[in-house]
Amino acid sequence: MGTVDTLVLEVEDVAAAQVFYKALGVEERIEVRETTEATSGFRGFTVSLVCSQPGNVDAFVTAALDAGATTIKPAAKSFWGYGAVLQAPDGTLWKVAASSKKDTAPVEQRFEDLVLLLGVTDVKATKQFYADRGLGVAKSFGSKYVEFDAAPVKLALYGRKAAAKDAGVSPEGSGSHRLAVLGSLGAFADPDGFVWESR
Repeated sequence: MGTVDTLVLEVEDVAAAQVFYKALGVEERIEVRETTEATSGFRGFTVSLVCSQPGNVDAFVTAALDAGATTIKPAAKSFWGYGAVLQAPDGTLWKVAASSKKDTAPVEQRFEDLVLLLGVTDVKATKQFYADRGLGVAKSFGSKYVEFDAAPVKLALYGRKAAAKDAGVSPEGSGSHRLAVLGSLGAFADPDGFVWESR
């Protein structure tokens, strides 16, 4: 079974990014490295922290805003639960969400899952691409959404426009994704140009 171990975010200011991700408590799974590659608009992905309850979402939102994030979508209840979308100082879009709408335990800055959501051109074809490389499919909703069994970082696919809409941004964007994925699958680029590396 394939794994996704670490996300490498390419940033212009490594020291500032390290401070930000330490404040979120995700430095075990998020690495940063310097880049000057051009990028603009939607980079084609979001990173999500899935929490067990709204209070934990709020704890992450507060920590992120205190560390320099900006709000794209303020924390609010919705049909599916409770969540917010923030933009890190390096430009990465972060979604923090819980399916529960009520707190049932003491609030803490703790997440259950870290999820990389790739906005892709063809969900069905990209699903097959990753399945052929050893990732098991955990959930699949036709050509709309796919989630792979790829711990410790979960990998999900969504259409690019749907991913941008979910994040509250325009789907337009160009240049570097400013992302590399480290895992057991080897080194390659997927059909949308997302880069995978091996250690």
